[in-house]
Amino acid sequence: MKPLLSCLLLAGTAGLFGCASAPSAPEVAASGKEWVTESDEPEAQRRARLRVELASGYFEKGQVTVALDEVKQALAADPSYAPAHNLRGLIYLRLKEPRLAEASFLQAIKLAPRDGDSWHNLGWMHCEAGKYADAVAAFGKALQTPQYAAASRTWMSQGICQARAGQPLEAERSLLRAFELDPANPIVSYNLASLLMQRGDYARAQFYIRRLNNSELANAESLWLGARVEHKLKQSETARQIGEQLRSRYPESQEAAAYERGAFDD
Repeated sequence: MKPLLSCLLLAGTAGLFGCASAPSAPEVAASGKEWVTESDEPEAQRRARLRVELASGYFEKGQVTVALDEVKQALAADPSYAPAHNLRGLIYLRLKEPRLAEASFLQAIKLAPRDGDSWHNLGWMHCEAGKYADAVAAFGKALQTPQYAAASRTWMSQGICQARAGQPLEAERSLLRAFELDPANPIVSYNLASLLMQRGDYARAQFYIRRLNNSELANAESLWLGARVEHKLKQSETARQIGEQLRSRYPESQEAAAYERGAFDD
């Protein structure tokens, strides 16, 4: 079973577990930060910032072409505004234009080399393309950024990427670091439990998946993983209880169907 991936790495809400097949820009949000205080902000940058704020809202709502139009207007106002290039990169990723996305991220980094968000987004783009070494290198640049506020997100993304690359021990280390920084993140807990389950460390997997399933962020995938872990630990009654919860709450899910078949070892 592959570790679960997220659609948007910043979201951290219950619906994210089922996003493995969706085109993620994980879960990599655009950086719309202000680079100077508003009182010192040049007029051109102010106009660009406001356009980027509008574009971010459209992007989050899935109105990608409208977001791109707003970004183009932001860059017309101030071509040197790095967050506009960063958001444009995310939009191009969503539009499945990786070359344009990479060019946008690299331009954002050129303009603001200490912006961890742009390095993070470049790293996820490389991960999606299967360029795992390049991805880890970019994530490392993000994590080295002074006062970087989204380190947990980047450790999580790096761990997911390392798991994709077939590096479970490295993935575990990255995800453990993400867990230290953000123990409430359901994506981190799920992926840690999944990795530990795969290598037969069922007791530790139980710790992480129980934390998740005892929260309001549990869903079909996490419940099914929890049932499988309990089954491996020969906790048959607990496995049954989790399975019944899965069947009751998500009767039409693939996971409920797997439980019905007793496919604990698939």
